[in-house]
Amino acid sequence: MATKIEHHHDLGDFNYGTSDQVTPLIRRVICKNPTPFTYKGTGTYLVGQGEVAVIDPGPPLESHLDDILAALDPDETITHAFITHTHSDHSPLTKQLKERTGAISYGFGPHGSVRDDDPEDRVDFSEFISTEEQEQYRQEFEELPEELKREGADTEFSPDVFLKDGDIVHGSNWTIRSIHTPGHCSNHLCFELQEEGSLFSGDHVMGWATSVVGPPDGSMKDYMKSLRKLLPLDHQLYWPTHGPAIPKPVEYVQSFIHHREEREEQIIGFLRSGPQKIADFVPVMYEKYDKRLWYPAAGSVHAHLLHMVETGRAEVLDEHDEPKLTATYQLL
Repeated sequence: MATKIEHHHDLGDFNYGTSDQVTPLIRRVICKNPTPFTYKGTGTYLVGQGEVAVIDPGPPLESHLDDILAALDPDETITHAFITHTHSDHSPLTKQLKERTGAISYGFGPHGSVRDDDPEDRVDFSEFISTEEQEQYRQEFEELPEELKREGADTEFSPDVFLKDGDIVHGSNWTIRSIHTPGHCSNHLCFELQEEGSLFSGDHVMGWATSVVGPPDGSMKDYMKSLRKLLPLDHQLYWPTHGPAIPKPVEYVQSFIHHREEREEQIIGFLRSGPQKIADFVPVMYEKYDKRLWYPAAGSVHAHLLHMVETGRAEVLDEHDEPKLTATYQLL
């Protein structure tokens, strides 16, 4: 029986651009960038009073920066910007934030490897997408602000201060410890707010959905290890960058681990019938999902297969081929 993940979707009543005091030390401003990939939008967190830290400024929307600054009291200033990872909905606004506040940015480092632009290594699910769906997707994309049309890696960001696993940064009334959690991407950090026993979990653990693990920068081996790394830390609450807070996070993370193990068993089940390509079984595995999510889902399946190849449980059908997104795989 498949593990049932009790996702958390209810953000309650909120208005885009306004600040909500969600705990004594945490305020949240949600950016108006809702998509099938970001849920209701990027949740930017302001931590502390007086000298304030920001977690994940968000995409490069000046209007969102205005909203973040409007959340400050007259005698407050932003002194620190912590970046969980370098994706386009998390880190790009850091540049404008620094220019307007003088804040110092903190992160693990620049973005890691990006996929080669190989036109022959792309999955194609267009045959499953109706004309009406294609038109809907086109219109929704056209209506996006230009700043939100570029998705994926933010290869321009580099932090002022490089954080390692376990580094501690002290503010005037807050303390943040960095926890390196690669997997979703190689430079992903979670941030522990020690005063409240909570964790800003970025995209490593989200309440509304599971995380995408997309090679080459994403690694399923690292992701599973990073999930297990959180279990003994026993935080009381997670604050993901997308979606509401996650109560009982240890149980929730354990369900993610079981889910990924079951996804791998599902892939093995497909390959037991013979060699197949990723595009052959993603439409079956993700039949009930928004079809736009099939493309990143194919990346996660690819990450599973790469892990299986690395551990000697699968191989590419033609030994001369590379284990690409479009390769044909078989069990060993």
